[in-house]
Amino acid sequence: MADDQARETDPEPGDPAAGPEVDAPEVPGDPVAAAVLERFPAVVHRESHGQPVVYVPRAAWRAVGAFLREEQQFTMLLDVCAVDHLLAPERVRVDGVAPERFEVVANLLSHPRNRRLRMICEIPAGDPSLDSLAPVFAGAVAPERETYDLFGIEFNGHPDLTRILMPDDWVGFPLRKDDAPGAVPVRFKGDPAPR
Repeated sequence: MADDQARETDPEPGDPAAGPEVDAPEVPGDPVAAAVLERFPAVVHRESHGQPVVYVPRAAWRAVGAFLREEQQFTMLLDVCAVDHLLAPERVRVDGVAPERFEVVANLLSHPRNRRLRMICEIPAGDPSLDSLAPVFAGAVAPERETYDLFGIEFNGHPDLTRILMPDDWVGFPLRKDDAPGAVPVRFKGDPAPR
């Protein structure tokens, strides 16, 4: 009997004798995201606006970046930024990702493969730190400094983590939702009420 034919003893799908059906993990349609998930099982994949997004645990941040550069031909880090979700109750929830106050977002580009990929890492308010991508991508130096300067997220292993936009004696981080200037409601033309 050929291996591709059903055996007489194999139960049919949906047959109670087959036991409970288990949902197989969704395999991403994007080959790069699939390779990341294969190498790093704790990563969660999602599509957003036609672009693959991988949610990376803090402990694997730099390792995933190195994997993408060395084995997946992502030669350019376009930017690193952060999001403060302190005042975002209707925030998008992703299955398998524990939401934290901050997200660090890195956008990567592969010229040889003509692909983009977004990496996101959840950062808790109590320990706003993450490994730097600067040892992997030289282009991470300035945007990580900017993220540190405006959000207060520290990048471990960064070669020069100092303020880049604000004066050295500035107290606070201006893009945090709980920073004093950020707490002032702003009214725009046509806006019914301040938010």
